Order: sequence, then structure tokens, then C-alpha cells
Amino acid sequence: METLPPPRMRVAPSILSADFGSLSEAVDEVTPGTTWLHVDVMDGHFVPNLTIGPPVVASLREHTDLYFDTHLMITDPAGFLEAFRDAGSDGCTVHVEVGHTGELIAQMRELGLRVGLAANPDTPFEAVEPYLDQVDLILCMTVFPGFGGQSFIADVMPKVKEVRTAADRAGLTLDVEVDGGIDRSTVVEAARSGANVFVAGSAVFGRAHPLAAVEDILRAAVETVAVDPP
Repeated sequence: METLPPPRMRVAPSILSADFGSLSEAVDEVTPGTTWLHVDVMDGHFVPNLTIGPPVVASLREHTDLYFDTHLMITDPAGFLEAFRDAGSDGCTVHVEVGHTGELIAQMRELGLRVGLAANPDTPFEAVEPYLDQVDLILCMTVFPGFGGQSFIADVMPKVKEVRTAADRAGLTLDVEVDGGIDRSTVVEAARSGANVFVAGSAVFGRAHPLAAVEDILRAAVETVAVDPP
């Protein structure tokens, strides 16, 4: 089998940790260091928190050309996928725990969205395995979703390895994303395990110099494995 090129390393700053009073300025500050922006959407039902909806995404889209990596932590993603697409989301990630996974994947494809599938820390690899060849991205949560600033759960790393190994074995070009507690230290273990997209919230926007924080996290990941940085 032909050897796949190494996955492109990316840091996706999460606006969940940004100052919503000056959101566009916060995004502008990190833009020189990334091509992706992670947008956390929570409904107060699937997770115990409430964040933003399509109107905020649409407003932010007017200020940036970054790829919007929209993470739908909601019970009824089917009812909102089109709205987020229309608001400017480039890709949406739904949770396998919600169910109806095949239908949601088909809906996202029909809408022209890049397709992501997420799994909580205690959800096994076997739950996402049947869909690896149907999606563009697998998100392995490294905290239980709902709130920013939580500590990295290292026990998720074997699942990250399983996803990457299975994708490589099948010849799939798959982004493997991690989200939760990612900083310059934890990104090393995540990159070594096979992740190539790193969502960082408080480790970026909680710092005095967010752009430098993005660059520092990316540098640590790139130095861990031989890849072509963005």
C-alpha cells in the first residue's frame, strides 16, 4: 500500500475562551498563526452549558476568512446544520453519542459541509470505527465537553492511536483532532499519538500574547513528529 503523506499539523484556537466583547479583534490577533478557528456550539442540553448560535457565526464570518471548524455539542444537530452552513461554517462536527450518525453524515455531505465526528472521552473507538471512511475528521475529546479550562485526560491517547492507525491502514486521509486541555506540554503526547489538529482555548486566549501561544503550541507539535507545518 502506498505510504500516506504525514498529516498537516494545525492549531485551531477555540473562541470559547476568547473575549466575546471583542471577538473579531481576538480572532484577528491569532490569524497570522493559523488557518482554522474552532467554534464551540453548546445547547444546554447535550452538555451543561449554553454558548452561541448561527447569528454569531454569521457576524464573525464577515470579519475573517479562516476555516470555521464548528463543533456541535447539541442534541439535535440535524435541525441546525443548514443554518450553520448558511452562517459561514465550513465544516461541522457532530457527536456519535447523539445517534443517527449515518443520516447526519449524509446531511452534511448534501449541504457541502466538511464532515466531522466527535467522541467523548469515555466513548470507545468502536463507536466511530464504522464511519472512518465516511468522514473527514474524527474529534477525540480530551475533556468531557461543556466548559473550557479543564485538564487534559491522557487516558484518551490510546483511542487517538487507534483512530490514526486504522485510518492509515485503510489509506484514509483523515484529520484526527483533540480538544480539551491542550497546551504546549500536552500537545506533545497528542501529536505523538497521531493527532494533527489541536484545539486550544484557554492556552491561547488566556495568555497575554495569544499569537505567540498558538505558534508555541504548533512548534511543539511539529518538533514531536516530522511534518510539513502550515
